[in-house]
Amino acid sequence: MPAIFADNLQSLAPFLPWVGLAVAIFSLFASLRACRRRRLIDNLPTSKTQGVFIGLVELKGVTECEQPLASYLAGVPCVYYSYDIEERWTRLVTETVTDEKGNTRTVTRQETGWTSVDSGTELTPFYVQDDTGHLLVRPEGARIEALGVFGETCSTFDPLYYGKGPAGGVMNSDGVRRFTEKAIPLQAPLFIVGQARERKDVVAPEIAADPKADEFLISVRSEEEVSSGLGWQTWLFFFLGFAMAPGGHVISDLMNNQEIAPDLIGIYCGEAALFLFVWLIGWAITVYNGLVTLRQRVEQGWGQVDIQLKRRHDLIPNLIDVVKGYRDHEATTQEAVAGLRSQLEATPPGQVGDDFRSVQGEIKILREAYPGLKANENFLALQQSLSDTEQRIALARSYFNSIATFYNTRLEVVPDRFLAALGGMKPRALMEANDFERAEVKVDFATPTAPPVSADPSPVASASPAAS
Repeated sequence: MPAIFADNLQSLAPFLPWVGLAVAIFSLFASLRACRRRRLIDNLPTSKTQGVFIGLVELKGVTECEQPLASYLAGVPCVYYSYDIEERWTRLVTETVTDEKGNTRTVTRQETGWTSVDSGTELTPFYVQDDTGHLLVRPEGARIEALGVFGETCSTFDPLYYGKGPAGGVMNSDGVRRFTEKAIPLQAPLFIVGQARERKDVVAPEIAADPKADEFLISVRSEEEVSSGLGWQTWLFFFLGFAMAPGGHVISDLMNNQEIAPDLIGIYCGEAALFLFVWLIGWAITVYNGLVTLRQRVEQGWGQVDIQLKRRHDLIPNLIDVVKGYRDHEATTQEAVAGLRSQLEATPPGQVGDDFRSVQGEIKILREAYPGLKANENFLALQQSLSDTEQRIALARSYFNSIATFYNTRLEVVPDRFLAALGGMKPRALMEANDFERAEVKVDFATPTAPPVSADPSPVASASPAAS
């Protein structure tokens, strides 16, 4: 037996350098890929479900589903499950071996293993819910990391053996089966990274597979655990590749009983140094591309603020129509509403210009000044739409500040700052809280200076925007 094993290894000796090279190349790409995925996850700020816009996003929440699945083995309510049933077998293998003296003999040995006899996977769209709302997730095509919900090994006497397993089996079966199942149960905490897009049935975003997306991950692990796991993969594959770059030659030479001469040591060190150099080049490219992507996300985050301002801008005409229906002659209110409508775009932080402010105060003033508006369905619906828009503007600001903070931090830490300097990347100013919250709007109930409409003028609501 040892002689056959040694002969087989001896015959493989000429191919070991190529095997080592193949393993080194595979490890190189695997290490850089894990590094890229880790930096992607670390650079993405966590969004709230109500603040999700189009693009790559990161979410944290719990699983919700109106019509959940029931897992096959454990029967737990879930949105995803995957099970596997394996059967153990044992067989005798007879073979002829030749020893060092050329003598042949017959050897019988026993082999044992497991063979899958049944498996299955099922998943369904679900919602991820946080403290701001919920968002639809379509898990098809995602990398799913689920919880282990079932694990049991039994014999043919156990009802589970044929109750959940198939009637047939494998040859040389021992009559022992192993049942395992993973699932994402309801109310399970989730960490999700995926591409957001517009839903086709309603005006709302959803997370779904996208061939152009950098990542689509649904995990029951926390962000810290996912990032740490990718970090371990990065260095594990790095050291494997670093060792195998010259390792194939070393093992081949040792098997051929060649002495490790000084010139061979130089060759081995050169192969390891070449691997290290290529890895460092790949790492630098990965880091620089990550910074460029992060800068683009900062621009995207700022663009979402403008999008929400345009959304509010489009709602203002409806407000004007509702107010006109009650007080056509109210010039002050019309002037305040027109001022709000002019806030179509935000001024970037650090630049001179008008800052936009919240419309909530003006809406409250209108309700107090005109009690009849409180019962108007159109006004109530418009008020809710504007309130939702204000929340989305605040979430867009929060997202921009988060992604800009990540970007600014990357520009300061070593070694990212050196690569950022090569690309001329500069920090981005954050949006101050007063960019959204202005001074309290004063309400003047005095008689307007314009020509009176009647002898008994009504109270006038005056909205005075604070200076930027």
